[in-house]
Amino acid sequence: MATNGETVGIILIEDDDGHATLVERNLRRAGVSNGFLRFSDGQEALDYFFGDPAAADDATGRPAPRELTNFVVLLDLKMPRVDGFEVLRRLKTSPSTAAVPVIVLTTTDDPREIARCYELGCNVYITKPVEYDAFIEAVRRLGFFLQVVKLPPGHPLSRP
Repeated sequence: MATNGETVGIILIEDDDGHATLVERNLRRAGVSNGFLRFSDGQEALDYFFGDPAAADDATGRPAPRELTNFVVLLDLKMPRVDGFEVLRRLKTSPSTAAVPVIVLTTTDDPREIARCYELGCNVYITKPVEYDAFIEAVRRLGFFLQVVKLPPGHPLSRP
């Protein structure tokens, strides 16, 4: 998956280990072989993006946020501690992350929640089918989309 000569990474913010495994495995099967970072709840993601920059360089093995250039966030809504709505709001209102593409990937198909996500600035909203085979097919199609999507030239995240 290349855009302007660079690869696009995936940041998956998903609390369900089973869903996270299925998403990563099936995106890879669809040809998305780039880096994956996974956060298991919204607070963990917010700490990564907006916490102490020195703490991001700890022993997690994750690149520091300032090292990321081209990436897409796949975001679940229903998570413990901090939900996906708050993560989306923070990402889109902060100048350092406002341009980051956010794809909401959730089981919720409530029209009010869909509208709220777009109002908060999500780029794409995808409902995860509850049925296993349909879920796998949806992720596979997302993988094909991620291989052809074009992003603006990557710029490292700025830190205040």
